[in-house]
Amino acid sequence: MRSGERYAERMRLPVAGWLAVLALAVVAAALSNMGDMRWWRVAASAVVLVVPLVGAWWLGRLPVRVVEESGEVWLHVDDARLPMSAVASVEVLEPVAYSDALGVAQHPLAFAVQRPWLNRGVRIVLDDPEDPTPYWIVSSRRPERLRDAMLASEPAGV
Repeated sequence: MRSGERYAERMRLPVAGWLAVLALAVVAAALSNMGDMRWWRVAASAVVLVVPLVGAWWLGRLPVRVVEESGEVWLHVDDARLPMSAVASVEVLEPVAYSDALGVAQHPLAFAVQRPWLNRGVRIVLDDPEDPTPYWIVSSRRPERLRDAMLASEPAGV
């Protein structure tokens, strides 16, 4: 972790997910070539092989961080930033509650950052009358630690 960070994680794809993406990419690349070794088909097969792997990496690069800057605690989710002074409450969502929160009951103005391979997260209810966003939902492998880092008055080691 960097200086001032209370919590940091990336929403990386698990090993089983990487194996599934790799297997599907290899099969698609093999089917796109069908044994013909002309250069344009080999190039197309290489693209078909590489694009899903790059896509899986890109989806897993998203950082979630809790940082203390100039005496204030901030939640950083990729490029979005939220000061803890605008937060009313933070709730850990277990798999069923997390699924329900992302379903049809979700508020249309809610800010949600989720990945399909993560089935837990936190709901951060906002207390900012100027912001139309009622809450954030953020996926996390360790939502309890994320909540604790956000609400702690002293820096917590992760």
